Amino acid sequence: MSVPMLDGVLASFERRLLERTEEHRSGDLLREAIAYHFGFGEFGPTRVGKRLRPQLLFRTAFQLGAPVEATLDAAVAVEILHNYSLVHDDIEDRDELRHGRPTLWARYGIAQAINAGDAMCAISFLALTQSGAHLGAQGALSAVRRLHEAHRAMCDGQARDIAFESRDAVAFEEYLEMIAGKTAALFGAACELGAICAAADATTAERARGFGREYGMAFQIRDDLLGVWGDEVETGKRVAGDLARRKWSFPIVWALAQPDSAARRTVAATYASGRSLDLHEVEAVRRALDELAARPACERAIAQRLESLQRFGDGDLYRFAADSLR
Repeated sequence: MSVPMLDGVLASFERRLLERTEEHRSGDLLREAIAYHFGFGEFGPTRVGKRLRPQLLFRTAFQLGAPVEATLDAAVAVEILHNYSLVHDDIEDRDELRHGRPTLWARYGIAQAINAGDAMCAISFLALTQSGAHLGAQGALSAVRRLHEAHRAMCDGQARDIAFESRDAVAFEEYLEMIAGKTAALFGAACELGAICAAADATTAERARGFGREYGMAFQIRDDLLGVWGDEVETGKRVAGDLARRKWSFPIVWALAQPDSAARRTVAATYASGRSLDLHEVEAVRRALDELAARPACERAIAQRLESLQRFGDGDLYRFAADSLR
């Protein structure tokens, strides 16, 4: 599908996203909180995410011959589930900024944000049930099951990520298992749902999920890189916030897997403090990561994941994935 045609699909997606969230919002405060998070109505326009998961779903589906209408509710479901996870993630990580403005909990309080996130999770699956008219009962049931499986994996990954915060060491394999659930699972589900929307066979759907999961691993490593060396204007979040909270991101885990050196000892000792880091300590860790060449290591890891995606083909889906990781 050409870019102009996909732009039209994305416009239809945005309308459907608004429609599905509007029809399931009831109480005034809940309606307001969800509208605020998405930037709808009086709370917009605001900078929205890149809609990467819906785009992967669309491109997978269209590459396999799915009609547009069969994909819209599935894409909406994936995006709403992703946003529900962001609402809860911001609370758990104590992030006060997203897309350059206060997060939902920072504006409405933790209790209301938890509740709004729960409602968004419910709306996600209600939206997905609407796809039955196009996918048939079996296709819709399969889509719901796959999205639930991804949701469970996301929760498992988040549990690991939270547990890591109280540890003074995390093995590289543990980090990879964590991001496979927390981040890659939903990307995998997005691509698999795209295949289901195209009525693809089980083998093709599994390959699509594999593509999405591999992409998701690369995406998280890039996100970790931006969390240390990114631009706050680009990310919409405070740069180095993950370092301040002692999050076990790719640069940190990689650095501590290197041979002994003064820079490695700086990272290890600072992360072993068991508390949040002050600005001086954050800068010390960042300098140590630069000395260890952790940023080029991140870039190599992303390139390796991207290269592995080529085994799924080098069509529009691959080109989009590659461009989005640059």
